[in-house]
Amino acid sequence: GVAASAQEAARVYPLTLTTGSRLVIEAKINGRPVSALLDSAAEATFLDRGFAHALGLKGGEAVAGQGSGQAAFETTLVSGVTLEAVGLSLTDQTVGVTDLGDVGRRLLGHPIDVILGREIFDAARLAIDIDGHSIAVVTRAHEPRGVRLELVTEHGIETLPASVPGSAPVRATFDLGNGSQVLISRALAERLKLLGAGNAVRTERGGGLGGETERQVVTLSYLELAGRRFTGIEAAVDPQPSASDLNVGVSVLRHFRITTDYAQHAVWLEPRD
Repeated sequence: GVAASAQEAARVYPLTLTTGSRLVIEAKINGRPVSALLDSAAEATFLDRGFAHALGLKGGEAVAGQGSGQAAFETTLVSGVTLEAVGLSLTDQTVGVTDLGDVGRRLLGHPIDVILGREIFDAARLAIDIDGHSIAVVTRAHEPRGVRLELVTEHGIETLPASVPGSAPVRATFDLGNGSQVLISRALAERLKLLGAGNAVRTERGGGLGGETERQVVTLSYLELAGRRFTGIEAAVDPQPSASDLNVGVSVLRHFRITTDYAQHAVWLEPRD
């Protein structure tokens, strides 16, 4: 009936694609409205120290975090925090409090108060359309459109299957927080003999939390994801030992309408064109 379909019509929220191909959504932390950087590959939500101080968040346990930057970074874990976004309200969450000043300046060109991590992905099935600038919580009552890919957790982040030339299928981090190009682990780049003389296109600076790092850039003749082949893909070499084989971000994922369901270990990718 009409009532059922009205209930199923998800409320759609704006998803802003910023300079540098970063994704920003509106959120609330303990009731305080804030623009948050959306990062499906962040193990937790991070608040800038100044913003946390303004919210009156104090204390917590100091730990070392590992981001995509050069070094580990210092963060304080604070519990009992309420996160609200896309119509979800998640109470009693533990967040990391750290200095986001460097990340904001380098990735966005301005300060950032919050990186919204995997909590909302764990909490609900989400429909995300990067080039359609929308995000919504959707029902589990029917199968989403697109190719269903299994998510496997590696080092606290979700990976999906992908193919590159010269290798058995590889795992690629599903990373909506990656606004630059594809990343390839040093181990895979070595296996594919991409690091020899003449293969590196250039070096460039990159990295998120943990500071700026310099990376070699190599070219993959193709990358295949959900049956779609992308050719002539530039990939920056990630030297971290914990890196997944690949990391695909906005540059690749914007070509799909995405449905994520971390609780059911699945993502559906429907080509936009």
